[in-house]
Amino acid sequence: MTEFARLIRAVPDFPKPGITFRDITPLLADGPAFARCIDALVEPWLHSDVQAVCGVESRGFIFAAAMAQQLKAGFIPLRKPGKLPPPVMHADYQLEYGTDRLEARVGTVRQGERVLLVDDVLATGGTLGAARNLLTQLGAELVGASVLVELLALQGRALWPQDVPLHTVLHY
Repeated sequence: MTEFARLIRAVPDFPKPGITFRDITPLLADGPAFARCIDALVEPWLHSDVQAVCGVESRGFIFAAAMAQQLKAGFIPLRKPGKLPPPVMHADYQLEYGTDRLEARVGTVRQGERVLLVDDVLATGGTLGAARNLLTQLGAELVGASVLVELLALQGRALWPQDVPLHTVLHY
C-alpha cells in the first residue's frame, strides 16, 4: 500500500487555508498502480453478490466504475445538485469546509438491490453518511463501503454504522 501512498500528493491549504487536499491524479495516471489500487478496493467485496456500485461525485466515480466492471455490477452515480434530470432524491451534508448535497435519480436503484458505496476519501464522514442515507431512502440494501484514503484525525469513521462494513486502503 505504500506504493499508493507515494503516488498521492499532499497539497496544503487547498481548497482553503488549513485543509490538506489529497491529490490522487498521480495515482490515476500510473496504469499498473491504478489497476492494483482497484484490486485493493474491490477485494473484500468479490463474493458479496454486489448488484450495483454507487460512486460519489466526482472522484468516487473513477473508482466505482472500475470496481463495477470487476464485480460485473451496474454503476450508479451519486451526483452534485442539478446534474441529473428529475425526479431525484437528495441528502444534504456538512464538509470540513462547507455544506453540499448529493442526488440520485429515482428508479436507478431497485428496492432491495445490494449496493456498494465508493468514494475516494473519508474525512469527517459527512459525504459518506449522506450517500448512505440517500441509498437507504432509495430502498437499497447497503453491503458496505470502500474508500481509498481515510483521514484518521477527522474521525469520520465514528459516524459510520458499526454493523456495515467499511473498507479503507490507506490511512493518514
